[in-house]
Amino acid sequence: MDFGFGPADEEFRTRAREWLGAHLVGPYTAAVGLGGPGSEHEGVAGRRAWERELGRGGWIGLGWESGEYGQQRASLTQQVVWAEEYARVRAPGRVGHIGENLLAPTLIAYGTQEQRDRFLPAVARGDELWCQGYSEPGAGSDLAALRTAAVRDGAGWRVTGQKIWTSLAQDADWCFVLARTEPGSKRHHGLSFLLVPMDQPGRVEVRPIRQMSGTSEFNEVFFDGAAATEVVGGEGNGWQVAMGLLALERGVSTLVQQIGFAAELDRVLAAFLAGPGADDPVLRDRLVRQWAELKTMRWNALRTLGGSGDEGAPSVAKLLWGGWHKRLGELAVAVRGAAGAVGPYDWSAERPYELDEEQRLFLFTRADTIYGGSDEIQRNIIAERVLGLPREPKEAAR
Repeated sequence: MDFGFGPADEEFRTRAREWLGAHLVGPYTAAVGLGGPGSEHEGVAGRRAWERELGRGGWIGLGWESGEYGQQRASLTQQVVWAEEYARVRAPGRVGHIGENLLAPTLIAYGTQEQRDRFLPAVARGDELWCQGYSEPGAGSDLAALRTAAVRDGAGWRVTGQKIWTSLAQDADWCFVLARTEPGSKRHHGLSFLLVPMDQPGRVEVRPIRQMSGTSEFNEVFFDGAAATEVVGGEGNGWQVAMGLLALERGVSTLVQQIGFAAELDRVLAAFLAGPGADDPVLRDRLVRQWAELKTMRWNALRTLGGSGDEGAPSVAKLLWGGWHKRLGELAVAVRGAAGAVGPYDWSAERPYELDEEQRLFLFTRADTIYGGSDEIQRNIIAERVLGLPREPKEAAR
């Protein structure tokens, strides 16, 4: 596969760069650099206004099948170009990425035309934000163990249960929820993919989860008879839809994610060169290895998106970036020596001791090999579905 960009891509790059230069100004500059991994709680109001500015420019939904919802058309390589230019100017972290990159492609693949016409224009305008209701206490990596249930209520359903680790739930307008709609069903059977409005006082409650990094972008969400009128892919077909969405999550978005990783690596490298261990050959070797692995991940992602992947490609990608990002977090502290354990403080402040950006990176990346499907789960998928190895005994016994 040719990993370069053609003339049309470079023309698109110029257009994207000019638009960002002309529009990322005024009130939007306050949100520049905010909202990265581990900091999704920062500047939400400004980032939400920026989301609508992106919508007015037609920059939301570049990867959708058509431009019928007001967005621009862009090839796969042009989507990468846009992400590169977006990262280059440190544009605000996207608050609408779950709706754009997960919900919308899922509706295009599995939804009805009425559902696409109802929800996609609002996502493309930046007007409605989404969150994902998958994981539960006791049903994280083993998602099929979920217990959230939905019962029929006229033309819709009433959803009752708890979801956890729900990103941006405190700001979302809608949540797509995987729930058990067939009483007595087990594991992958009897599940449905429901669309639930979040503004249901007394029916939907969001509780932020304070993490060891000091931030609270993840939440618990409690549903107590919450109304849902839309099911995607048909009742009982939720597992198929949910797995299709996870494949999308580890597709184009993985490549875009790596652009942010590159910026983080640049920061760590700068800290290394300015720090006490700049002549340390072990640290130098670790940084070179991080750089080489990031290049390899990029080529692997492009190969996969170019149609050269297999059923295990999403799991391979998750294994690669999860471990890589965790090691980068460790390096972010290590290159600063003893000072990496001490952060800025202001004894006059309400919270005098705050973590700096690199310390938050270290703490946040502890979870990278767990959330979104743990490393153990990904290795099982590769072993069973790609290599054809026997299932684990506990799986065979079920």
